[in-house]
Amino acid sequence: MRKSTYSIIYATMNKSLKYGITFGAALLFLSSCSVFNPAEPVVTTVTPKEITVPPIWPPVQSPAPVPKVPLYVWPLTGMPAPAPSLSRPFMVMVNNAPQARPQSGLSYADVMYEILAEGEITRLVAVYQSKHWDGPIGPIRSIRPYYIDLGKMLDAVPVHAGGSPDAYAQLSAQKLEHMDEITNAGRYFWREPTRKAPHNLYTNIEMLESGIKGRGLREESKTVQTQPTFLAEETVMPGDRLTSVTITFMHNSSVVSYRYNPERRLYLRFIDDMPHIDLSNNEQLTATNLVVIGADHIILDNEGRRDVKLVGSGAGYLFQRDKVQSVEWERAQVQDTFHLTQANQEASFFPGKTHWIVVPNSPTFDEHISISWEQKTGVAQ
Repeated sequence: MRKSTYSIIYATMNKSLKYGITFGAALLFLSSCSVFNPAEPVVTTVTPKEITVPPIWPPVQSPAPVPKVPLYVWPLTGMPAPAPSLSRPFMVMVNNAPQARPQSGLSYADVMYEILAEGEITRLVAVYQSKHWDGPIGPIRSIRPYYIDLGKMLDAVPVHAGGSPDAYAQLSAQKLEHMDEITNAGRYFWREPTRKAPHNLYTNIEMLESGIKGRGLREESKTVQTQPTFLAEETVMPGDRLTSVTITFMHNSSVVSYRYNPERRLYLRFIDDMPHIDLSNNEQLTATNLVVIGADHIILDNEGRRDVKLVGSGAGYLFQRDKVQSVEWERAQVQDTFHLTQANQEASFFPGKTHWIVVPNSPTFDEHISISWEQKTGVAQ
C-alpha cells in the first residue's frame, strides 16, 4: 500500500525535529561543562536607562540660618555664660581724680557708672559679676548714699574705703552688707607702695570672694530677673551715623568723651581728650552701650558733698552701635532698675559692657552733652 505524500513529509519532519532537540540539548550540556567555573563570579551587565526627574515647583527654599542663642548669659552683660549665675555682684568705688589715673581693672567691669562726688571730680562705680578678672582693682575710695542706692538696685556688695557721714548712717541704720577697708574688711585690701596715698588702695575679685565668705555675707543674688533685656547682635538701629559724644560734668572740668569705632562696634572712652587707659592691660576703656541721663544734684555742705536724685525720672540719651536715641529714664524705687523708654517702648541693650553717665539737670540737661554725627550725605554736624 502506497503511503501518501503527506505521510512521508510528516514522518520526515518529525524525525528531523527529534534529532534537532537531541543535538541542541547535547550542545547545551557540553557548553555548560566546558565554560562554567564555580571559582569565577558571574557578572551581569545592565545598561541603565536615562531617567528624567521632573522639577519641583515651587522651588524648595533653604531655611534662613537661625542665630545661635546661648543657653545661659551673664545678667549684667548678656554675654554667654557657662551656667546660670546667681552670684551677687561686687560694686567697687574707684577713685577718678587725676592723681589716681590710670586705674586698674576698669576694663573688666560688667557695668560702670560715673557720677560727681565732691567739687568737680567724678567717682567711678565698677560692677563685677562675670568674675573673669583676677588682677588688681582700684584705687578705691569712699562711698556716698546715692552709690549705696545703686548697690540696692543691683543687689551688689558695696566695696569702699570710708564714706560720708550720711553714707555711714545709712549703712548702719539699714544694716546693709558692705565691705569697708576702714571699719570691717581691712584684710581684703592692700596698699600699693608705688603710688601715693590716698590713691594707692586696691583689692581683687579673689580677695572679695574670700571676704564675702569670711564675713558671712549673702552670696546669692535676688535681683537677676530685674536686669535689662538684650538685643540680637544682628539688630539694625535706625537713624543717622554718630561719630562721638562729649560729656561735661561741671563747666570745663571732668570732660569725658566717647568715640564710636565701627570696626569694633564699640565706644572708645576718652578723658580730658586723652584715651582712658586701664593700667592692668594698657587697653583703652570701651563700652557696647552708653547711657547718659540727667538727675537733680543738691549740694549738702561746705565740703561740696551732694545728694543725687537717682529715683524718679528724667531725660537721657542711649548710644548703641553708631546711633543715638533720645529716651526717658524712670526708676520708681531704690530696689528698681533704670527703665529707658522711647515712645512708651522700653529700650534693650546689646550684649556687652554698659557705661552709665549721670550729669546734673542744671542749668539744663542738654547743656552737658555735645553730639557729633554725620548725615547720610556724609556732612559732619
